[in-house]
Amino acid sequence: MIHAPHVDWFALSTVLALLGASGVALLGAVLVPRPAQRAFAATVAALGFTGGIVASVWLYVASASGHRVVANAFYRDRWTALAQAIVCAVGLATTLLSVEHMPGWSRDADRSRRDDHVAEFFALLLASAAGMAFFVGAANLMTLFLSLEWLSIALYVMCAIDYDREGSLEAGLKYLVVGSFGSATLLFGSALVYGATGSIGFPEIAHAVSARGLSHDVLLVLGLALVIAGLAFKSSAAPFHMWTPDVYQGAPTPVTAFMSSATKVAALVLALRVLATAFPQEARLWTWAFAGIAVASLTIGNLAALVQRDVKRILAYSSISHAGFVLIGLSAGTALGGRALMYYLIPYAAMAFGSFAVVAARERELGVPVTLDTIAGFGWERPFLGVAMWFFLFGLAGLPLTGGFVGKFYVLAAAYDHGWAWLVIVGVLATLVSLYYYLGIVRAMYMRPSDELRVGAAVAGGSPPREALLHVSVGLALAVAVGSLFAVEPLVDLARHAASSLPF
Repeated sequence: MIHAPHVDWFALSTVLALLGASGVALLGAVLVPRPAQRAFAATVAALGFTGGIVASVWLYVASASGHRVVANAFYRDRWTALAQAIVCAVGLATTLLSVEHMPGWSRDADRSRRDDHVAEFFALLLASAAGMAFFVGAANLMTLFLSLEWLSIALYVMCAIDYDREGSLEAGLKYLVVGSFGSATLLFGSALVYGATGSIGFPEIAHAVSARGLSHDVLLVLGLALVIAGLAFKSSAAPFHMWTPDVYQGAPTPVTAFMSSATKVAALVLALRVLATAFPQEARLWTWAFAGIAVASLTIGNLAALVQRDVKRILAYSSISHAGFVLIGLSAGTALGGRALMYYLIPYAAMAFGSFAVVAARERELGVPVTLDTIAGFGWERPFLGVAMWFFLFGLAGLPLTGGFVGKFYVLAAAYDHGWAWLVIVGVLATLVSLYYYLGIVRAMYMRPSDELRVGAAVAGGSPPREALLHVSVGLALAVAVGSLFAVEPLVDLARHAASSLPF
């Protein structure tokens, strides 16, 4: 007789809400008349993400004592719940953005094709978010890999969904090839860890290493190295970043906005859980490994961004740099580092999403890629979006206008508390370098010479389109980015309670 494990359905409520909405949106592609598919699918997606946020908040409140559920395959705790809430909030904002900015919806797009695959797009968005919600709660290596493939396959299709554009197809193919290599690296590393310990559960791996004295086992160390490399691929950290600029540039901008924030949140949150829970005895290895990856990400991300002209590529390299900052907190391997990581991801997710949303508005307005030349005059033509953009950019630079300032201070404090003053110096120098390209975008929006402003206005071709939902999504991102500076204490408390779920 087969005994099915007890299932805590409440622990899976966020995942089930997103999956259910994804299924309904997909049915809409078949059953709903084509003219109504966009409104139907977007409404279902918005309700699904709202339900996911409510379920995550409820789980956070009701899961003060974290534990594993579903045959010890999934964590029900505050670390999982807070990460799920962030992912669902980004998904909701992406839904609002995508209603008016579906792939291929330029001003001169063929109207007969504007609703092609619209329901499928929202279904994939929900399915990818559901995979991330399951990924951040993974409690063993099998759940980790399966949920990683779940979220990744949906993202591969979303990157290539604008199949009339060569750049979109190229982005989807590159992400598929490089992402598959990263997944294979993670899978091979997991197999080596299982071979060394005979366990796939995170606490069981730590117990086996401690009980059998495997800290110096070659198989275990090699497996850990491959697991770290696989997670670094997904978080777009250097030197595993090679896919990021091309994919971010070629993918539809709403997809890029979602990937730059939600995917990074999921990958980094799960990385800290895996290392702190399954490999505490190897902290001497993975803390130094991630410190090195953080330095590489800060160096490559900032220096490469200096020579870019395409705004999406600049923001892509900025994303690599911010992966380095978050990894500074992770590399500390302490409770303070865990709190800093979780707090940092809240304003970062808002600022990364908001900056790409503003780029999407300019991209649709012009019908051409957004560069430092074509964004000229944007701050005067679209005052709200222009102000929001410089708030996002100043926050990403770490200036004291948004929670990005506190986030950087927090992760650097974790490194200093760990005794790594040299890593603090690297972080400060990287911040100074980043000011050049962030302020360069602001200059392009506001301070171009008058002849360049006239060129920028001419390219726009008249008044910009009315985009109420885009303004709402940007406004929400701006509220979170700025509000996280003034609500530091409540957010730090949330991060502290969440980090208490980890075995520091």
